[in-house]
Amino acid sequence: MLRPCRECGHQVSDEALACPSCGAPRPARERWDGWGFEYRSQAEILGYPFLHVSFKYRPNRMPVPARGVIAIGQFAIGVLTISQFGVGVFSLSQFTVAVYAIAQFAVAHSLIAQLGIYFDSGYGQIVRRFSDLIGG
Repeated sequence: MLRPCRECGHQVSDEALACPSCGAPRPARERWDGWGFEYRSQAEILGYPFLHVSFKYRPNRMPVPARGVIAIGQFAIGVLTISQFGVGVFSLSQFTVAVYAIAQFAVAHSLIAQLGIYFDSGYGQIVRRFSDLIGG
């Protein structure tokens, strides 16, 4: 089925990935808010979704971070984060700043990491107490 491109009005297939005239992504869609997947639960705590999963990029190719009590995505901020880059209380990430972390690279109060800096306790391959690094 043919529809007008939302950007230039050129007739395109409703399955077209890009407009052949102007290059707009997903041109047959009335509204388009980016690439990837995003889910936000309806339940909220203090204005944040209980669960936010985001593996999405905006049309300008900027990532959409997951922000919620439970945040899952490439970039995540929350109480519990599962991510590549995370900031949280409890974090399972590749790179993270957290209170409690399991990560490849981490800065945390307590952690298990391949490479990390901790304030209370840390376990892993190359982990150091912050106070030892600053000479205290």
